Amino acid sequence: MSKRIVVVAITGASGAAYAQRLIQSLVDAECQVDLICSPYGKVLLRDELGIEKVDAASILKNQSERLTTHNHGDQTSVLASGSYLTDGMIVCPASSNTVAAIAAGMADNLIHRAAAVTLKEQRRLIVVPREMPWSHIELTNAVKISEAGGIICPASPGFYMKPTSIDDLVNFVVGKLLDLIGVHHELNTRWNPSQA
Repeated sequence: MSKRIVVVAITGASGAAYAQRLIQSLVDAECQVDLICSPYGKVLLRDELGIEKVDAASILKNQSERLTTHNHGDQTSVLASGSYLTDGMIVCPASSNTVAAIAAGMADNLIHRAAAVTLKEQRRLIVVPREMPWSHIELTNAVKISEAGGIICPASPGFYMKPTSIDDLVNFVVGKLLDLIGVHHELNTRWNPSQA
């Protein structure tokens, strides 16, 4: 069986912990992760997690050949081409500006272009907005992405698992993302009525 390849994009909405746990979980599941981080995504990683450099050693706390970083401005990256076969793309977290750009079909940076490629190739695109509340414009943009085949998965943790820590809340959202991209995990996200 060939290795799974998942594109992950980090943009400037709050929620760096979701992105870091997602990347770690994908690498732990032996997926190849192609990471794109916007300039504001880099600020987010620094401000929320103290990560100064976007590389495997900083994000994963160790080196890994399963994580490849791509320059946000590099439109010549393999991620800009539909001929580069991936299992999908997750934008986590997704800023309102990124949601708007994807909805409009813009491709002025590698995140937007990779998302456009994912949609045109009918691969799974998962967009994880964290901001709230949403304006009518933002809701309309989300509908456009959904109508184009994308999945809007807000970073909204469930509480039926009786979380006791921030890690529990992060794991819930990341577990849902892994389910949506079809990657096996052991995160505690399954509702069991007998335990309610």
